[in-house]
Amino acid sequence: MANAHKRRKQPEVVRRNLLDHAARIAAEAGITAVTVQAVSAAAGVTKGGFTHHFPSKQALIDALFQELLDETGTALAERVKADPEPHGAFTRAYLDVVLNPDSDERLNIWASLAILMLNDSDLRKMWADWFSLRIDEHQETDIDLVIVRLATDGLWLSHISGVPLPDREQLCTQLVQLTLPRGG
Repeated sequence: MANAHKRRKQPEVVRRNLLDHAARIAAEAGITAVTVQAVSAAAGVTKGGFTHHFPSKQALIDALFQELLDETGTALAERVKADPEPHGAFTRAYLDVVLNPDSDERLNIWASLAILMLNDSDLRKMWADWFSLRIDEHQETDIDLVIVRLATDGLWLSHISGVPLPDREQLCTQLVQLTLPRGG
């Protein structure tokens, strides 16, 4: 009994583990498979340990969504910074990040959360606020490119839905061309 409390507590490690397992479950089986029981079991944490870090499944989903937004924001900022042409740099970065995810797992997580977002006003607001900040930040160089971003979203939705497209690469190339200054 004396050893029961000697284990070193690592709250950030446990929290990270819960988020990682929730993301993996969402990628493999969809967001409906992300339950307190499933995530706790996968992470090797009791339900009490889970609720210490996330008071509810919704709190976990919100944290996972925010983490994906943060990662996406970082990826966008890196691409914008590396782009030598300021006009349309954000939109080109958005096109690249959305249509060329780092992995199928990330694509599946985003797909699961995007579908969930349709029925969750808090997640929709989180997305809208996050995206509005980026649009405001890049309005000088990208305000006239809203149609390209909407087409990008449509291509992404077609991709995750399995809708066949005649030539996805050519469509992407055409969208990139629309972001370049006239004569570019």
